[in-house]
Amino acid sequence: MSDPAMYERFDCAPGLKLQAHERLTAIQQENLAKRMDRLEEMMERMERRLWLTVYGVVAVILAQAVQSVLAVTP
Repeated sequence: MSDPAMYERFDCAPGLKLQAHERLTAIQQENLAKRMDRLEEMMERMERRLWLTVYGVVAVILAQAVQSVLAVTP
């Protein structure tokens, strides 16, 4: 009767709770990783837009400077 192969394995409530908690944690980690990826993509797009705006402002300032220099010289 002490043969371990003779007894069936059974799931107990604490074991099931632990498995459910592990699955829930894994799902939450996946969702968090997806959100972080989306945030990183959005930040990259925003950074590109910001640099485009900066370059645009610099171009306008340089164009005005060149225009004023051309207006002064005959």
